[in-house]
Amino acid sequence: MTRFEAVVCRSAPWRAVTRSVVLPWGLQGFVPEGRILEVGAGSGAMAEEVLSSFPAATMTATDFDEAMVEAISSRLARFGDRATARPADATALPFPDGSFDAVLSWVMLHHTVEWEKALGELVRVLRPGGHVVGYDLLSTPPLRLLHRHEGTRLRLMHLRQLRAHVATLPVDQAILTPSLAGLVVRFLLRKA
Repeated sequence: MTRFEAVVCRSAPWRAVTRSVVLPWGLQGFVPEGRILEVGAGSGAMAEEVLSSFPAATMTATDFDEAMVEAISSRLARFGDRATARPADATALPFPDGSFDAVLSWVMLHHTVEWEKALGELVRVLRPGGHVVGYDLLSTPPLRLLHRHEGTRLRLMHLRQLRAHVATLPVDQAILTPSLAGLVVRFLLRKA
């Protein structure tokens, strides 16, 4: 995560937008209940809103960046034992198969050069019938230009690549919806 992204993710305006716009749009009608994993949780803004909005959810929020894990821990402390923050690499999640009822991924996959491996891990840690829900950036000229000078490692995906990879995963439902003029894709996958 860039310094700019970290500042934005911790801001009060982002929290307000997250609560009223981004979370409902990203969930696509899905109701998080039970054991929820958020991979690449950044500062924990989305995890905080999930826990605030869905009292039947417990959350494990992870991030690769230790500073973000500390920010998540602070942000989610008020939820007590309903929330845990852990460091984790999205391509090698430290959880057994079938550990979670749902896995959430909000604009994280493009930060993972091996996003195919990460998506496989998200499905692996789901229980049968569980859901992966999220959204991510697509490889489009404006987003490639925006990220060109960022200095961080990332790999934007093409929708056809995402569709082809999802077809190889053990899912029996896959809804992939391009949105925002084709800049992002929302996804809802159900593990077989």
